[in-house]
Amino acid sequence: MKQLVAILSVVLLLVNGVAAQNKTVVFQSDFGLKDGAVSAMKGVAMGVNKDLKLYDLTHEIPAYNIWEAAYRLEQTVPYWPVGTVFVSVVDPGVGSSRKSVVVKTKTGHFIVTPDNGTLTLIAESLGIVERREIDEAVNRRNGSQQSYTFHGRDVYAFTAAKLAAGIITIAQVGKLLPTNEVVKISYQKAAFEGDKLKGNISILDVQYGNVWTNITADLFKKMNVSYGTKLWVKIYHNGIIVFSQHAPYEATFSAVPVGKPLLYFNSLMQVSVALNQESLAGNYHIGSGSEWSIEILKM
Repeated sequence: MKQLVAILSVVLLLVNGVAAQNKTVVFQSDFGLKDGAVSAMKGVAMGVNKDLKLYDLTHEIPAYNIWEAAYRLEQTVPYWPVGTVFVSVVDPGVGSSRKSVVVKTKTGHFIVTPDNGTLTLIAESLGIVERREIDEAVNRRNGSQQSYTFHGRDVYAFTAAKLAAGIITIAQVGKLLPTNEVVKISYQKAAFEGDKLKGNISILDVQYGNVWTNITADLFKKMNVSYGTKLWVKIYHNGIIVFSQHAPYEATFSAVPVGKPLLYFNSLMQVSVALNQESLAGNYHIGSGSEWSIEILKM
């Protein structure tokens, strides 16, 4: 009889969605590590359930840079086990009318975040099957009702911990919202038009100043070029050209002289541009984000 009861309990948990979480929470923010903000979020989570496993994605997102938060989620989420709960707090609109949400992706991951554009890339690449607005009347740290500027601690970490621990299901987060109304940042999608590749400067390899785009290897194949082929690279900021040079497509940096440009595939198999042993971004004042775009043409 005890075995039957145990089996029925597991079945009920699975039906209700509680067992979908895996007691893992991954934190991302623009807080940095100079003060106690990150530790406070983790403390709140541990206060909910001391058996949670807490990890960091990054806390070095540039201040208020929602685009980079969106990119780091897309770069990282697919590599974590199904059921992992992510907390992403880059929230320049904290205390405003922007919604605080929890979404579930088609891959079975959960993201707790302000709905301010942070979900732009995840919504497109992984897809969202459920989106709920956090009901702060029940999913907020006790005694924090008069605090308006640290939702990462008082709302997001608290809600994420309850969800990851199986104390609540996503259905208990709050009101169901349409998945097609996720707030998105407009940017240049990767495309092959005529004889030209177009894309976005998604991020910089900040250590070396390399420029990473959203142009995939499959899309690049449409150029039908081989190693050593010279291509014309143009980089724009808000439609104004800031870099225009020819560069060969190569497998490795050493294929070109020091200080010379090349196209290559980064670790995510996306087209990237670099100067061998120098900073392309630094030398030409190139940034990343929705306002940065690239064109690649055959010479």
